[in-house]
Amino acid sequence: MIRILSTVCGLGAGLGLSQFPAWAQAYLQRLGGHVDALRQVVAEFDADAAALGLERQAALLQLAQSGDLGAARAETMRETVLRYEGLSADLAQLSVMDPVERFLHLGRFADAEIAHATLTAFEPAMPLSTDAMVLTGVGVVLGWWAIRLLGLVGRRMMRRVFA
Repeated sequence: MIRILSTVCGLGAGLGLSQFPAWAQAYLQRLGGHVDALRQVVAEFDADAAALGLERQAALLQLAQSGDLGAARAETMRETVLRYEGLSADLAQLSVMDPVERFLHLGRFADAEIAHATLTAFEPAMPLSTDAMVLTGVGVVLGWWAIRLLGLVGRRMMRRVFA
C-alpha cells in the first residue's frame, strides 16, 4: 500500500512541479507589464522634476513639504520608485535564468500581487519541454521519497508502540 501511495504522491508532485516553467513564464510576462507601467510613472515624475531643475530626491522633498496632500503623494511616489526598482531587478535576474534556475530562486517571485494574479489566470501546460521533464522527475522522486520516509517512520513508531 505504501508503494502505491508513494507512486501516486510522487506522480502528483511531479505533475505539479512540471507546471512551474509555464507559471514562471506567465509571472515574467505580468512582471514585465508592471515594470513597464511603473517605468512610465517614474519617468514622468523625473521629467517633471527635471523641468523644474530638480533631481528626484529634491523633488520628493519639495513635494513632501507642500502640505498634507503633498506629503502623502511624496510617500506614494517614493514607494512607487522603490517598487519599480525592486521589480526591475527581479525581472532582470529572472529573464536570464532557465526554468530550473528560476525554480532554485523562488525568492525572486516575491511580489504577492503579481503571483496571485498569475495563479488566478494560470492554465496548466503540458510538460513537454526538457526543463519541465526535469522538474517532473524531481517532483516524482521527492514525492516518492517523502511518502516512503513517512511510511518508514510510521512503521518504527508502530513497532515501538506494540513492542
